[in-house]
Amino acid sequence: MLNSWVVIPTCLPTVIRRCHACASERFRAGGKFRVNANHKLIDAWLLALCTACGETTKLTVLERMNVRSVRPELLDRLHDNDPGLAAELLQDPVFRRRNRVALDWDNAWRLDTGGSDHLDREVSDVMEVMEVMDVSVRFAARIPVRPVRLVAEGCGLSRAEVGRLITEGRLVSAVRLSGRISGDFTFTLKR
Repeated sequence: MLNSWVVIPTCLPTVIRRCHACASERFRAGGKFRVNANHKLIDAWLLALCTACGETTKLTVLERMNVRSVRPELLDRLHDNDPGLAAELLQDPVFRRRNRVALDWDNAWRLDTGGSDHLDREVSDVMEVMEVMDVSVRFAARIPVRPVRLVAEGCGLSRAEVGRLITEGRLVSAVRLSGRISGDFTFTLKR
């Protein structure tokens, strides 16, 4: 039996960048943009607020671009403060590198197991019913998460128990289960 799990973002991640006012390193992007035009040139920034002092920082989206070279849909989304555009930009590695920021996804995602009934039971109870449990994990956004954490949360186990299942060979996957992953993968839990 194949179960499908999805890692879903619940809000925008925290932006990690040093605040020039209070030396904090956490900013919260709310999806607001600032657009400034000077004759035929346009600048656009994604605004983020420091979580400690409330100071605003600007993350560059467009810099000194000719207005005619910017897609009209993009301009509309910037003017409408589209939160979807903010999420897309924060996912873009070029945008993050250009602005010298990193993302912290703690408490910004959840695991949707598709209503699987095994969540509230121990894996041993589930394994009594099934010989093998195959799970496909899909990421709705590039969220770096440890697969061990996903398995533990999805099966209602501790991470130590998941580690024991891996060493016993009862939990197998084509991807490395230690470390972080942000792409789709599958794993099999055997009796």
